Amino acid sequence: MIKILKYGEVANEDIFSRVVPEFDVTAIVSDIIENVRQNGDKALFEYCEKFDKAKLDSLEVTKAELDEAMNLVEPEFVEVLKKAAANIKKFHEKQVRHGFIINDENGIVTGQKVIPIDRAGLYVPGGTAAYPSTVLMNAIPAKIAGCRQVVIVTPPSKDGKINPAILAAANIAGVDKIFKVGGAQAVAALAYGTESVPQVDKIVGPGNAFVAEAKRQVFGRVSIDMIAGPSEILVVADGKSNPKFVAADLLSQAEHDKLASAVLVTDSEELAQAVANELEVQIPQLERAEIARASIDNNGKIIVADDLKTVIEIANEIAPEHLELCVDNPFDYLDGIRHAGSIFMGRYCPEALGDYLSGANHTLPTSGTAKFSSPLSVDDFVKKTQYTYYTGEALSRVAKDIDRFARKEGLTAHAKSATVRFED
Repeated sequence: MIKILKYGEVANEDIFSRVVPEFDVTAIVSDIIENVRQNGDKALFEYCEKFDKAKLDSLEVTKAELDEAMNLVEPEFVEVLKKAAANIKKFHEKQVRHGFIINDENGIVTGQKVIPIDRAGLYVPGGTAAYPSTVLMNAIPAKIAGCRQVVIVTPPSKDGKINPAILAAANIAGVDKIFKVGGAQAVAALAYGTESVPQVDKIVGPGNAFVAEAKRQVFGRVSIDMIAGPSEILVVADGKSNPKFVAADLLSQAEHDKLASAVLVTDSEELAQAVANELEVQIPQLERAEIARASIDNNGKIIVADDLKTVIEIANEIAPEHLELCVDNPFDYLDGIRHAGSIFMGRYCPEALGDYLSGANHTLPTSGTAKFSSPLSVDDFVKKTQYTYYTGEALSRVAKDIDRFARKEGLTAHAKSATVRFED
């Protein structure tokens, strides 16, 4: 049964506590990465056989396999994928940045270029939980940014095949290459390259603890989007909210995995109890009831505060991955939310809208990192380079200023590089 906590009557550490994984995979992941670095494809084939129980002849998905997948996926779902892709494209095209140039002083030009990274690597979970939505959410922004090559890695099933829905989504998103490899070994392959898998410049996408740790360890060799923790939802709801809706929304994240956290913050004790009761009704009806039960019992909580102002303050302190505003006139509260990965507004905007169809990205900061980081976007697939141009006459006007500044920092060679040009 979910815990009900009264804000101000229990310790703040109970209110704001977060899930902390109990196992450390650092050493295991380090060994996997080193093996892939040293042995390339050979290590990948061995790990596929060991972890995925798949004996492969080739790591790369062929054109024939892509075509077969498009035929295997029901046409109605292909249309849903295309609709979602169109919405994601529409949303992310608004994020495109452009360079600038400043040329308002004689003889001086400064500016900035916005350049796509050459090669993006996308990790897509597979196995028991295959997420074609993740393909669209990661690949489409990379394509809009202008990456020269977009590469997917995803674990195969025992028969050596990739879930057809993942391949269909990759086809629709315009992915360039797909490889049948998952886990920490897939991250290592993207970071260092193998005979088959190209080395990339940035790795994005969610995964289990081994994938997250691998991304942490290869950061610096390549860029990464974020270290994602367990899935989170926080629902802000007033006393007018329908407890069936709220319970269903909490469970939409609780079913992800046993470490997921689902939190309701409300100003109504009546709603708190009604939602707790409704969770007990809905959990047994779920296909993933065992996972949802563990998540709700171990990590779920309902926090009751005196008023909505305090509710919003609590939400900001938690800084959740997903935040629902189940209130009348939700736009009245939007400016008050400072820390959340993605906000869902009103009583008819479940978090699942963002997972699949609205167009906003579903790769989001977790574990309170929404206080300082952002959802995945086109910005994740570009870098910025600045440039400066001065004529000789323009430099002569500031050479003494450079000289003074450099000498103040004890860097006489810096100073000389500016003044030497005018000694004659």
